[in-house]
Amino acid sequence: MSQLPSLTLRRAHIPQISRCTQQQTRHASLLRRPLRPYTFTQLITLSDGSTYTQRTTSPAPVFRSTKDTRNHPMWQPSLDSLRNVEQDEAGRLRAFRERFGRGWDAEEPVEEGAEAPEEESLMDLISGGNWDGGAAAAKEGKGKK
Repeated sequence: MSQLPSLTLRRAHIPQISRCTQQQTRHASLLRRPLRPYTFTQLITLSDGSTYTQRTTSPAPVFRSTKDTRNHPMWQPSLDSLRNVEQDEAGRLRAFRERFGRGWDAEEPVEEGAEAPEEESLMDLISGGNWDGGAAAAKEGKGKK
């Protein structure tokens, strides 16, 4: 009986049955975005309750406006109800005043018979020029002796 070659030699000499290893594949075709996006019909509700419809790209069916041309002082400058009214929808101004008080925005009352103090302006401070304080004076004092 003849001796069979070792396993490694058999693998090297015996040709394997060749199979087709490449398969045909089809990738997804590229779908281009449309040049004009789809628009939805949206109901716009203004702050005074009036409504109108508009075509928009937003999918929300209803939009409620809190600031619009009906309640903004820039659009309605003659309405007294819009003057000096602080809109604090988020409660940030109230939280600031609770934390720091109202002293930062309150004017000092002028007593009767006393002269009203002159208002300081930025131009007065800039044109003064003879001020001896600040960072330059602090640096001179910290120098080596």
